[in-house]
Amino acid sequence: MESKVKLDFVQIVQRLKQCRLPDVDYVVGIGSGGIVPASLVAFHLERPLSILPINFRAPDNSPRHPAPQLLGQLDLPSITRHILLVDDVSVSGQTLSIAKEALAGYQITTLVMKGQADFVLFPEIAACVNWPWKTTD
Repeated sequence: MESKVKLDFVQIVQRLKQCRLPDVDYVVGIGSGGIVPASLVAFHLERPLSILPINFRAPDNSPRHPAPQLLGQLDLPSITRHILLVDDVSVSGQTLSIAKEALAGYQITTLVMKGQADFVLFPEIAACVNWPWKTTD
């Protein structure tokens, strides 16, 4: 059994502070995995936050659907131009792609804790992560 990498909030915030993020109007987190990471990023950037509900995985991390499912839309202020789209992990990029489609018309920059995106806070981690906000393994 592969062991999980354990990260705490201090490590995550320290890495976030080291990252030179773009100037954005809004932070959008992908729910549910991206809610806490997007909250940290929005707080760090002092930008408003909205959550885009997309579901793909069950709580045990097994796929719940054949592909990510968009469960709602966002109504962002008309002055919004550039969005930082945040999720916890992106492996295949399917969820980020669905979110980008839902946010068509905005300039989108992506950020994930690990995986593949424009900004990746922990690119050196390939294993599963024990995130400090998860209450179950």
